[in-house]
Amino acid sequence: MFNVDLELYSPWFLLLFVVFIPLLFRDLSQKEKKGIKVPTTKNMEPNNAVQPVIFLLKISKYIILSALIIAMARPRTFSVSQDRDETKGIDIMLAVDVSLSMFSKDFDPDRYSVLKKIAVDFIKSRPNDRFGLVNYKLEAFLKVPLTFDHDAVINEIQNLNQREMVDGTSVGDGLAVAVNHLVKSKAKSKIVILMTDGVNNQISGLFPPQLAAVLAKENDIKVYCIGIGSNGYALMPVDVDEFGFFYQEMPVSIDEDTLKEIASTTGGKYYRADSENKLQEIYSDINTLEKTDIKVTKNYNYEEYFKVFLWIALGMLVFDAVLRWVLYKFIS
Repeated sequence: MFNVDLELYSPWFLLLFVVFIPLLFRDLSQKEKKGIKVPTTKNMEPNNAVQPVIFLLKISKYIILSALIIAMARPRTFSVSQDRDETKGIDIMLAVDVSLSMFSKDFDPDRYSVLKKIAVDFIKSRPNDRFGLVNYKLEAFLKVPLTFDHDAVINEIQNLNQREMVDGTSVGDGLAVAVNHLVKSKAKSKIVILMTDGVNNQISGLFPPQLAAVLAKENDIKVYCIGIGSNGYALMPVDVDEFGFFYQEMPVSIDEDTLKEIASTTGGKYYRADSENKLQEIYSDINTLEKTDIKVTKNYNYEEYFKVFLWIALGMLVFDAVLRWVLYKFIS
């Protein structure tokens, strides 16, 4: 990650601009002196031909002084690169059930909207961890591989395409895909946060949840399971078309036994989120359990610009001298 910014190494030199006050006061209050005139910018008789030149000569000293003061303040840009030791961080795969029931109205405005908000806050709270995202319904797909680009993960979470997969709930496939993309990770800790609000579809799923849990355990991957849904009944979408969802009151059914078994097998934990506040507490608990001790090393690369202003000052000095010599010849 890179950030580019501008700074002054010695900004206190800018206080020298106060010398402009007496210079300006002198130039503005200067009165023409009588006697023998020496051709200088102070006493030359202005006319249409030389007046612009005299004006340039009067302001040249301000340009020269300004350039010298800025050069002494040493303006420079710097870029900051952050180095992370990927072997000391935590790699986190989010396996999110995006089946139709995730749009049930027992959460305000619906389950997925609440999950989205809290998951995004969770990602933002862990800047030194890599995140990946798996979406699953009747099938499971890797949406974002493990990355420090948290914006990419957040963008994918916030822009769910409900119609891109066949509806259903294949918990085993979602977990298996997430585990598969953590197997080669060298992080000190590897976890999957598995979220679902339904019952695993045993017929169409390719991977039984228990087998996916064993695969996770063998690769030192911990699974935190979250069952999302209130107790009792909820207003659930039963169909969807181009105009939106059709809702019906239906009983909430979550395969808690399977989720508890997955968590127990992998050394993780099972949670039941029956409200937005409870889901927030769950993510806070996971955040506490999985602490990251990685230290980010920042490297600063500087590019100095004081030479540019020194050249400006030198160029104006030469320009001023040439103008005075030409003007002297002109009026002699």
